[in-house]
Amino acid sequence: MGIRAWCVLVATALGAAPSLSAVSTAQPSPAPSTARVKAIHFEKLIDGKGHTLTDALVVVEGDRVRSVCSYTAAKVPDDAERIDLARFTGIPGLIDAHTHMTYYWDRTPGTRPWAELNARPPMQTMFLAQENARRTLEAGVTTVRDLGSFQYMDIAMRDLINRGAMTGPRMFVAGYGLFPTYTPYQDAPLPPAGGLADGVEQVMRATRQQIAAGADVVKIYGSTGSADDVTGYQTYTFEEMKAAVDIARQRGKRVAIHSYGPDGARDAVRAGATSVEHAIDLDDATLREMARRGVYYVPTVDHNRYYAENREAFGYSDSVAARLDAYRARNLETVRRAIKAGVRIAMGSDAVFTMFGENTRELGWFVKAGMTPAQALATATTNGAALLGMEKELGAVAPGYYADLVAVEGDPTADIRAVIERVRWVMKGGNVVVDRAHPKAP
Repeated sequence: MGIRAWCVLVATALGAAPSLSAVSTAQPSPAPSTARVKAIHFEKLIDGKGHTLTDALVVVEGDRVRSVCSYTAAKVPDDAERIDLARFTGIPGLIDAHTHMTYYWDRTPGTRPWAELNARPPMQTMFLAQENARRTLEAGVTTVRDLGSFQYMDIAMRDLINRGAMTGPRMFVAGYGLFPTYTPYQDAPLPPAGGLADGVEQVMRATRQQIAAGADVVKIYGSTGSADDVTGYQTYTFEEMKAAVDIARQRGKRVAIHSYGPDGARDAVRAGATSVEHAIDLDDATLREMARRGVYYVPTVDHNRYYAENREAFGYSDSVAARLDAYRARNLETVRRAIKAGVRIAMGSDAVFTMFGENTRELGWFVKAGMTPAQALATATTNGAALLGMEKELGAVAPGYYADLVAVEGDPTADIRAVIERVRWVMKGGNVVVDRAHPKAP
């Protein structure tokens, strides 16, 4: 989600008229087991550490993995709950590095997603967004990096999930994304919108505000471009970007910089961003510098497919859909070049509204761009965890790591569609949150 859509949201959020929305249709997740120890048997386990184990047993204690070994060679603890997934392949819980979890649309006939979101009170939106959280888990995504909300709904949602009051993926959130002024002067201006910052001093202030509010990561809109807008004009200077990065680093935070075009991305890399989101047409020098510095590229190829395919719901014309498709083609070509340049790539869907549940379709584009299925899977496990700075706790199935596990039908190292289309069971933090592997008795 980009700057233009963001500006619409923050402007309306300040003075939006409340409207009632349909009650969420989200179904409750399976009740967590009271057993502290669980023993899970997989036909095959891809552990995220470069190993594939056949006939594997994963023992989970509390919210962490206790051990990983051969099922036939292991003694199942007497106090363990046994979970039979011997028909499936186990993989680490997936990480979506770019979402907007609090953007919810109830599909009411005659409504548009952005207009409905703008008209609804934020507290109601956060409650309804539990459906987005449920659909994300059903896709096998147990962790997200959520890059921009308003009224700090993302922070509240993260905290409710962490305390067990709401079911959803583990969230790393940004609060308000930083953006410069795009509106004309007004004699009676509204209060400054969250995230609005012009010049180095204001950027430093806004960065500190997000961190003070509890943000895990700082998001900067370094170019135009969002929804039906595929322009990529640079918005923040190198000096402004670097000011935000410097403040964030002082406080142990990472920075994601949105740039649809190459210019903002080039300065984002120079400024020390942890990741660059969306960018197309990156020049060879920028790609080399990204590889040298370890800057992550989160291409979000699939989100323009989503907008184009759902153009009627959004009210977009065929010409708009053609522009989205053209951008997507250039996005895919940039991914191809980034792969060849050795740039680290992380899976990010940029999911909004009804795109949740389709989070992992991005992996199919990575394979089209030249990755093997195993390399594509790593973008949503190993690479995603490292991007978050959580490589010792997420992205793998190993002792001491969070017990985030997914069972898929088929072999994702041979066919990535096993991850995209055939998730059958999901565990997050030791609790089973999705179970399609065990048919329920009538």
